[in-house]
Amino acid sequence: MTFKDFNFNEQLAEGIQSMGYNTPTAIQAQAIPIILEGKDIIACAQTGTGKTASYLLPVLNSIGKADAGHRISTLILGPTRELVQQIDQQVEGLAYFTNISSLAVFGGGDGIAYEQQKRGIQNKVDIVIATPGRLIAFLTSGALKLDHLKHFVLDEADRMLDMGFFQDIMRIITYLPANRQTLLFSATMPGKIRTLARSILKDPEQINIALSQPAVGISQQIYRVHDAQKTKLIEVLLRSGLYTSTIIFASTKEKVKALAKDLKHAQINAEAFHSDMNQGEREEVLLNFKNRQLPVVIGTDALSRGIDVEGIDLVINYDVPGDPEDYIHRIGRTARAETKGTAVTLVNKHDERKLTNIQSLIDKKIEEITLPADIGSIPEQKPQFDNTKRKSRNNRRPAHKDAPKGQKRS
Repeated sequence: MTFKDFNFNEQLAEGIQSMGYNTPTAIQAQAIPIILEGKDIIACAQTGTGKTASYLLPVLNSIGKADAGHRISTLILGPTRELVQQIDQQVEGLAYFTNISSLAVFGGGDGIAYEQQKRGIQNKVDIVIATPGRLIAFLTSGALKLDHLKHFVLDEADRMLDMGFFQDIMRIITYLPANRQTLLFSATMPGKIRTLARSILKDPEQINIALSQPAVGISQQIYRVHDAQKTKLIEVLLRSGLYTSTIIFASTKEKVKALAKDLKHAQINAEAFHSDMNQGEREEVLLNFKNRQLPVVIGTDALSRGIDVEGIDLVINYDVPGDPEDYIHRIGRTARAETKGTAVTLVNKHDERKLTNIQSLIDKKIEEITLPADIGSIPEQKPQFDNTKRKSRNNRRPAHKDAPKGQKRS
């Protein structure tokens, strides 16, 4: 199958070709025909599988066929401003040869940004891509009307619920026409997502693609290290010449800042990405990283779902994530769209349970790589808990004190 098999309109097909798309991914092959039929959908697909294009392409095709002038026909809701901006950029690329326009709406910044977004809405666009908070501000003020909405998309729905946006989503729904197509995309499918789906979707088709499994193109590796060895090992990996684009994940913004400082001191071109930076600073870091002017970016788990950059060939987990699902999202930044990449996790002596939980989730033992000799010895591994002996001891129940010798208590 190729994208030509979907019979998209000529202008959209030209945009697809210019973006270098040829063969659809699994989620695209399954979701696009359903969306083209106008059906609601609930799709579960891991990060890096091409799910953004799987809903953008049929929606763009529908807008192009309607040709009803510029009015908001599509609302895409995302959890973070970074994701919203990246979706907007992807719309711009795919719709380059069409007359379709889009606007990214998100919070942060100053009053100037708010007014710019407000003017953008009033100039009439086809697609609004928004975070919940800022969208509600425009809806309640009356600056934004969605009377002509045809498509409502929730991207990374699980992340939005994790961030506490359930009530905001339900409030936004009250401003939408009842007669609409709703598309829900999520990387995981916990019970709260199914509850949300039952509330807002009508007879949806369901798709599950490799639920909670890393992309097959990722080479997963672990190094057992002392905390004091982590930065030195990262320097060795970055200087190996094997990688050109790297994301490093740490558990706190304090660690992010400290590691960025250490790497800069070691003459490695790396920048931190964290919530203490203003919006302009964060956008500059992501733009430089995307344009290959910055080879290394360091962030927390917020970055794992807020960045969509092609060609990342190395992900390093400075800390083992406590939630196995976060591991999936972190390493999903590499090997996107069926390419290849490497994910390295640094494991200290306290991380064995976390590692066990991750390996249980992905149903795979992660390859352990020997620590380079010049970095020092590895920490002593804690023995895995073995309940075999405990079970055998429990089976040897003590004889009753009043029972005859050699007779066990019944």
